[in-house]
Amino acid sequence: MHKSKKVLSFFIVIILVISCCVTQKTNAINVSGAWALYPLMVKWAEEYTKIHPEVRIDISAGGAGKGMADALGGLVDIGMVSREIYPEEKEKGAFWVAVAKDAVVPLVNRNNPYSADILSQGIDKETFYNIYITGSVTTWGDVLGTPEITDKIRVYTRSDACGAAQTWASYLGFAQEDLRGVGVYGDPGIVEAVAQDVYGIGYANLNFAYDAATERPSPGITAIPIDLNGNRRIDERENFYTTKFHVIDAIAAGVYPSPPARDLYLVTKGNPTGIVREFLIWILTEGQQYLSEIGYISLGERIEEELRKVEE
Repeated sequence: MHKSKKVLSFFIVIILVISCCVTQKTNAINVSGAWALYPLMVKWAEEYTKIHPEVRIDISAGGAGKGMADALGGLVDIGMVSREIYPEEKEKGAFWVAVAKDAVVPLVNRNNPYSADILSQGIDKETFYNIYITGSVTTWGDVLGTPEITDKIRVYTRSDACGAAQTWASYLGFAQEDLRGVGVYGDPGIVEAVAQDVYGIGYANLNFAYDAATERPSPGITAIPIDLNGNRRIDERENFYTTKFHVIDAIAAGVYPSPPARDLYLVTKGNPTGIVREFLIWILTEGQQYLSEIGYISLGERIEEELRKVEE
């Protein structure tokens, strides 16, 4: 009888351990993907776990391609994606909701000897096209219309499959693999590469192009104004790059072109359920209050449509 009680106690302990492990697993939400969404997702996780301390949210950045692959492969619960969803991803069961907007901005080294002319003249879409796609614009003299300037442009792009590169390529009418340049991993990598190369040019997500503390361009770089009307000067309407929040206002007003402005998405494999569904509903409701604080743009009335998709 004593032995039977011991055996029974042993099995009770085993059941409790298994139950505890299952509880821990079901209370964890794993997220990976786009650098563009990483700062906002960190904020969302911090705020959500304050009111739901039983939930653990683990977040890793690695590019939109990784986020999508991880979500569809069942490696994470939520993928962060900063580009449009491809048809083949939809066929594999991707469920997605738009949660915010931001933009990709072109960058130049702050100490470029021609930076004053670059900032006053800007660069138009055709010139960016010829830098990044055809390769026919190779010097800063080509950019500025000053043939005597022969210093070569050193072009940087992203090495990882990511929304920033795809969005920048879409602005130019192409895909990420068509972009020329030295490949660098991640937003921090491309910002650092341009900051360390006086003749460098690149692009980055808004919240990496601008310093979070000062709201001004990150150390060593500055945003290149896009010459929207092609008149080879930055008019008052085009001059909004001094701070991140000026750019945000231009995106919200539709002045900054889309792309490179774009929607940001969260993706699951199939319709979300359980705590993942609850977290997404919170993001699309209470979580929206943190967008402007971190440097993102609201979807406005469209957010209701996205919420209905999750609640159905």
